[in-house]
Amino acid sequence: MSSLTIVYILLATLLNGFMALVGAVALVLPKKSADALVKSLVAFAAGALFGGALFHLTAESLEEIGSFQTFGLLTLGFIIFFVLERYLWWHHCHEGGCEVHPVSYLVLIGDAIHNFIDGVIIAASFLISVKVGLITTLLILLHELPQELGDFAVIVDAGFSPKKALFYNFLSQMTAVAGALASYFALLTFNLTSYLLPIAAGGFLYISASDLIPEVHRHSEEGRALLYFFLFIVGISVMVGLKFFGE
Repeated sequence: MSSLTIVYILLATLLNGFMALVGAVALVLPKKSADALVKSLVAFAAGALFGGALFHLTAESLEEIGSFQTFGLLTLGFIIFFVLERYLWWHHCHEGGCEVHPVSYLVLIGDAIHNFIDGVIIAASFLISVKVGLITTLLILLHELPQELGDFAVIVDAGFSPKKALFYNFLSQMTAVAGALASYFALLTFNLTSYLLPIAAGGFLYISASDLIPEVHRHSEEGRALLYFFLFIVGISVMVGLKFFGE
């Protein structure tokens, strides 16, 4: 294992951490423009996560551990993310007008746990190969971008000042670094990297199918259904293109 692997992992998770700062965009753009941007990003991210999970992570897992274990663990990952979303408020807001729970800190706590697991997934993917690590990091960042814009709006609406919202969002994002470091040595010791990849694929499929795609459908009545569908297809196509480009 290259000594650069831990460097790649740290850089990827630090980049993920700084995604929290994109919430500042909501302070610059008019609300209507910000909402339109988020919805477009959600449609693209839905396709990218769907395509990346199938054409990259699942395909890699099939080569590493075979079909039965791959699809079994992919199903397990789907179920795990279902349970986590059900009990940790992982269904993130993608616009400024979402309902805010009275205990808004739960949004940050759920996000922190989510990002810790993202760090574990990033570490596992880089331990497979740099290529898989970069693809996985890209998928996570694509999901984080619209999510952080929406979460920032929710936290500010709950009574946080913009600066405080950015700070706490940043702290919750940085748990990805802790997750990556905690898992790096454990994964090397117990050699579990090949088994975490399909679990991550199941998680990405769940996020795409249960969180992002419903958002695309929900706004189809606005006359932009064709645009969002196009962006969804573009997201899938980009992942397919990266698969062939990387061969």
